[in-house]
Amino acid sequence: MKTRRIFLAALLSMVGHVSVQAADLMRIYHEALTQDAQYRSARAAHQAAQEKLVQGRSGLLPNVTLSGFRTEQQVNADNIFTGAGTINPQAVTIHGRGVTISATQPLFRMENIIIYQQSKNEVGRADAQFIVAAQDLILRVAQAYFDALDAQIDVEVAEAQKKAILVQLAQAKRNFEVGTATIVDTNEAQARHDLIISQEIAARNALEIKKRTLQGIIDRFPEHLEGTRDVAADLAKLQYATMEEWVHAAEDKNFSLKIQKAVYEIAQQEVKRMWAQHYPTVDLVAQYSDQSGVGGAITGRGIDLVSKSIGVQLNVPIFQGFSTQSRVREALALQEKALNDLENTKRNIILQVRQQYLNVTNGIAQINALKQALKSSQTQLDSTALGQQVGVRTEVDVLNAQQQTFAAKRDLAKAYHSYLMARLRLSAEAGELDEDRLLQINAMLIK
Repeated sequence: MKTRRIFLAALLSMVGHVSVQAADLMRIYHEALTQDAQYRSARAAHQAAQEKLVQGRSGLLPNVTLSGFRTEQQVNADNIFTGAGTINPQAVTIHGRGVTISATQPLFRMENIIIYQQSKNEVGRADAQFIVAAQDLILRVAQAYFDALDAQIDVEVAEAQKKAILVQLAQAKRNFEVGTATIVDTNEAQARHDLIISQEIAARNALEIKKRTLQGIIDRFPEHLEGTRDVAADLAKLQYATMEEWVHAAEDKNFSLKIQKAVYEIAQQEVKRMWAQHYPTVDLVAQYSDQSGVGGAITGRGIDLVSKSIGVQLNVPIFQGFSTQSRVREALALQEKALNDLENTKRNIILQVRQQYLNVTNGIAQINALKQALKSSQTQLDSTALGQQVGVRTEVDVLNAQQQTFAAKRDLAKAYHSYLMARLRLSAEAGELDEDRLLQINAMLIK
């Protein structure tokens, strides 16, 4: 019975050990929001893309320019008429200056109108891309977190197995010394002990690697992570009941699909923009000019000149070396490409939704089966330990039962993590992954 109590204590320590300062999934995620370089890059790109709307609108607004000059010109002439009526050879310096203000208001420029429409789609695409980046951050954090938990479970299992095997090894040695067991039991326990030592080393190395991966996201080494306390009972509560409902939700709300739709709309508008280069343009043009020293290089004496003008300017493109027709054909080909990319993206998203839905539903079945397997393994271990005490079971039987129980506990925890990850990915494919969904998963993880 002492062996059984020690084994149960080791198993419970593996299940319930949580550091006081352990970080849960939400805390790691909040750190990643400020520390992850990939997400910060996406946020900067989103901010930059907002300026596309301002740039696109500028083609519809007035364009005002101010220019000025100041000159000093030496005019050498053999004969220059002076004010006194005499002819004298001399050099004259002409001082000139001028200020010109020009304003152009587009009245009809079809290309600029289409560019403005494109800028709206560019901003919409950037908004969707930033949401995708935010969802990707959640998935990367969760995957790295669960990978670290899986590696942490492997370490805890190895530690618990080592403790249990040490107890069995000590008991086998005592039984051999008093003559109630053979050296075979001792050698078996020793071999198991040596093997678990090597497995523990490998597990600790894997844990270190997984935590370093998480460090690359939050920019600090996560010493302690809060693991699964218990497997939640409400595994089957999903927002949509059937696979097809999830598919319809993804077709309506998936942000990667929205990005590709925006790309296709921009490609359509690009075809129109290229065609618009055939259209005439009409502008309202106004100009004010104030100059002095005008004509001094010819007459030897400059004059002051002020001019004002306002009018409508018409430009009609006639021939541009077939470049416009070529750009139209290029835009049409790119539009066809965007349409096919959109269809391919839609098919891939539907495939991913179906796969993740199956991962979730099959994960529920697997978890329920592993729960039962853990109970059966624990019952078998209890009966095997009791059988050893009465002499109907051997040391090898106990070690095998211990190993099976530890493996069942490890497999259950990993299956639960895979299930939670599948729920996150399913929500992402349906366009519904956000911080609230992550909060729900975190609650299921630590409840």
